[in-house]
Amino acid sequence: MKNKPGYPLLAKGRGLTDRLNRMLVRAMPGHCHFCLAGISGDRPWCDTCFETLPWLESACPLCSEPRPTSVPADMPCGHCLKKRPDFDASRVPFLYEGEIARLIQRFKFSADRRAGHVLFQLMLHALVSRPGQIQAIVTADLHTSRARSRGFDQTLWLGRQIACALKVPLYRATRLRLTPTQRGLSRAARKRNVRHVYRVTSALPDSVVMLDDVMTTGATLEALSTACREAGAVHVGACAIARTPAARAI
Repeated sequence: MKNKPGYPLLAKGRGLTDRLNRMLVRAMPGHCHFCLAGISGDRPWCDTCFETLPWLESACPLCSEPRPTSVPADMPCGHCLKKRPDFDASRVPFLYEGEIARLIQRFKFSADRRAGHVLFQLMLHALVSRPGQIQAIVTADLHTSRARSRGFDQTLWLGRQIACALKVPLYRATRLRLTPTQRGLSRAARKRNVRHVYRVTSALPDSVVMLDDVMTTGATLEALSTACREAGAVHVGACAIARTPAARAI
């Protein structure tokens, strides 16, 4: 059986892997993922560690660019005032630093399922803690060669967990071509790099949320948003785990 592009494992072994992953989670209850202190409940963190994570406390409501807490919460940043992004709003709970950056790196580049479970719980908390109708989740496939080199598609894995938890369908946007990495590119170059790179082949409901792991300039999510609107979505939101200040990418 051939592996389908973007899938974490061969379909034949995926069920066994998922069962082993659930057993691993159940086998490690009662301890905070970050400090190993005893905890109660089903969330893998203690209150102290949760509060000390690198929260994004003040951000642009459209692109989640960090800014001083003195700026009104509903005021878009300068970039969005000059050119509003294609998506309507974004939800990004953390800065890409400290424990959050380490979690993402372990999950993304080392396929650490325990880190993935913690990130899933944090992203789900960010989504359900803010009001708003979500009719579907949309993720963008990694190119086949990149998914093969990593061994799995981390955004697809997160999307499946989130969609299942929210009881909404998951849609996947097909990547039409392999693009160079976004690392080190300027804001303008990032937008050019991913322009017209995604396609959603299924008709979408009115209100969807796009998922990504890290948001820097929002170029990838904006390209995905364009594909979502072409597929019929009216309200398009974006959600990522962490935000890298866009200034770092220039």
